[in-house]
Amino acid sequence: MPYEWQRNEYTISTDRERIDFETVFRYLHNEAYWAKGRAREVVERSIEHSENFGVYRGAAQIGFARVITDYSIFAYLCDVFILPTEQGKGLGKWLVETILSHPELQELRTWYLRTRDAHGLYKQFGFTALHDPTRSMERLEKR
Repeated sequence: MPYEWQRNEYTISTDRERIDFETVFRYLHNEAYWAKGRAREVVERSIEHSENFGVYRGAAQIGFARVITDYSIFAYLCDVFILPTEQGKGLGKWLVETILSHPELQELRTWYLRTRDAHGLYKQFGFTALHDPTRSMERLEKR
């Protein structure tokens, strides 16, 4: 069941049918430093296998984020963006606040994210550097 939140002329929705795929793909593929060049099929598959949050002004999609989760223990917040024309209106903060308040994500023990330049935003919501980086590992494929 999709959820929706309203603030003035803006809506955040988890309805996958409402996602403007072209807007999301163009931003991720062309603008997002973390996803530049990401293939269309990869974006499609990532949306298919995630809890998605679209941000809309009326019918126009102006932001997006997705959460990869097991709905029990762990979630990875990723692909968070607000289009440049809509930035500076508190929408990114509202988006993160909404994601963290999602009713089906309340029992999670661990949230994870990666950012190069938005530490200030995420710190407002309790995100910190890794508590014990010696206990975390990653495997990166060369592409």
